[in-house]
Amino acid sequence: MDTSFFAANFSKIASGGYVPLLLAAIAYGIMLVWHCGTKAVSARLQEWIVPIDAFMADISRRQIPCVPGTAVYLTRTKQDVPPVMVWNVSHNRALHERLFVLTVDTDSVPWVNDAGRLTMAEVAPQFWRASARYGFMERPDIPALLRQAHERGCGIDLSDITYYVGHETVLSREDGKGLPKWIAACFAMMQRNSVHLSDYFRLPSDALVEIGRQISI
Repeated sequence: MDTSFFAANFSKIASGGYVPLLLAAIAYGIMLVWHCGTKAVSARLQEWIVPIDAFMADISRRQIPCVPGTAVYLTRTKQDVPPVMVWNVSHNRALHERLFVLTVDTDSVPWVNDAGRLTMAEVAPQFWRASARYGFMERPDIPALLRQAHERGCGIDLSDITYYVGHETVLSREDGKGLPKWIAACFAMMQRNSVHLSDYFRLPSDALVEIGRQISI
């Protein structure tokens, strides 16, 4: 049945049936480039993560000053100290008293119940690691998520929060070990034209710090 149906419609491709096939191929190609690019960026970021114990020991050894308030770091990495925190300390030579590192994942379901949305753990004194799950039909609301974390016992100061995000400028790798140059170029263009993180996560623009970094994929 399927073979006969396919054979009956195959002859219509040259008579205009190629148009929906071409549009579908373009849409699939765009999604494939975005998927490959985000995986490549995440893989490169994994190379810059630092174990929490080593990071805190280095902070103590270098006598990095702690400033009042809470710093919320949004990152793709799921463990240890995210690169954006390492870059912040490297550039500003200071660290907030309370640290909240958050990873946001989008599940392949339209909605996620609030009860199972947030998981968190205090991995070091005044240092929390958290993961939030959202459905693909939902738009994350990070300030609301932090209020939920505070209600569940997380000791962050909601009245004094600074949000830190990494702003990656994507380049093609010159050593030949990365993605093909045309895929890296297409992904870089798509990333430049994507929705800004502050808008997508509903972050207050007057409390947001972006730390730029070039990443070769």
